[in-house]
Amino acid sequence: SRILIDEHGGRVPHSFEALERLPGVGHKTASVVMSQAFGVPAFPVDTHIHRLAQRWKLTSGKNVAQTERDLKRLFPESEWNRLHLRIIFYGREHCTARGCDGSRCEICRALFPGRKRPVRARKA
Repeated sequence: SRILIDEHGGRVPHSFEALERLPGVGHKTASVVMSQAFGVPAFPVDTHIHRLAQRWKLTSGKNVAQTERDLKRLFPESEWNRLHLRIIFYGREHCTARGCDGSRCEICRALFPGRKRPVRARKA
């Protein structure tokens, strides 16, 4: 908070670079702030989005940085901010971390028809 007051006049910085220089603020947090607070196109990827993107075969990335790059290539920039939240909410409701048997998730049902065991993603 002292840095925000001393270096930024008590205001939240409006750039990825300035946000990421703040203690405890990494790329994902900076992306969330830029997209949700300032409307700047960003695609914050946390372990939940990473897991779902792997499960849905949208990435073969082994880390969130690669998954973010893959998702940004797949989807139009104009959709990044909304899609980030939609994936999180969809995952919570329909395609949970414990696995997906396709009974609630239309995406897994389409990708893995007739599947009896839960579809799991590799550990991030």
